Formats: sequence, C-alpha cells, structure tokens
Amino acid sequence: MILRPAAEADIPFIIETEHSPELREYIGTWTSGEHKAALHDSDVLHLIATNNLETALGYVIVRGLQSEHHNIELKRIVMTSPGRGHGREIMLLVLKRVFEELKAHRLWLDVFESNLRAQYLYRSLGFQQDGTFREAVYRDGKYHSLLLMSLLDREYRERYQR
Repeated sequence: MILRPAAEADIPFIIETEHSPELREYIGTWTSGEHKAALHDSDVLHLIATNNLETALGYVIVRGLQSEHHNIELKRIVMTSPGRGHGREIMLLVLKRVFEELKAHRLWLDVFESNLRAQYLYRSLGFQQDGTFREAVYRDGKYHSLLLMSLLDREYRERYQR
C-alpha cells in the first residue's frame, strides 16, 4: 500500500467513493468543488491510497498542517471495500506521516457514534476517546452524535517506535 498525493483527475473516484450508499451513514460528503479547493489548500493533505498495482483503494484527507499547536485532524479516511484490512494499513501510513514527517503533537478525528468498525480500528491503533459531540450532525431527518478521539505523539512513539 502507498499513499500518493491526490490530483484533480482523482476527484471523480473520490466523489463516487464517498457517495456510495453503504458509506453514507458513516462519512460526510463534499462537492467536487470542495475537493478541488482542498487539493490546492496548503493546510490540507489530500491523498489516494493505492495498492502496488496503483489501483485506487480509497482516499484520506488530513488538515491542520499549519496548526501552531501541531494539532492535525484526520478529516476523512474512506476505503472502497471496508472490512478487508486496507483501512488499518492506510492508517498506519497516515500515523507515520503525521507524527514522523509532519511532527504533529496530536492527531484527532471525529467518528459517527454508529460507526463501530471505525471506532474499533481507531482504538486498536491507540486513539483515546476525548468526548462526544452530542447530536452534532443532522442527516436524513435525524440527529447523529460524533465521538471525538485523538492520539498524542508520545503515545504514538510508545506504541510504534520501540
């Protein structure tokens, strides 16, 4: 697995992936214009996850690269085929980049309370739950809560750099 920078030519793949009906319950969606703007934003890292044959398997959006507090947000990680272990592999690459290359102090994310698979993955990687954004998202006629989770640089080092 590798993470490569996304290009404008990847936007149709990104839109198709995140608008998949089976993923709607778990992720937010952006317009093509929002993704295009993110590609050109120096505060955002927009990446495509590929296998060794360069087949796109998903994408990642990380933002807050210019945070004076060294707090980086994992805005979105979306895999085309959840449940195959690709998300774990990609998350390990994201952690390495965020903590070792970007020198983040903290990587944080929010995850839908109903997304148990993602919560399990994040916890297994060392993320701690910091709180709950109660009924923070209104979608499909009802409110949904988000869990706030984070991993600190020292926790990353203890777990992955022994």
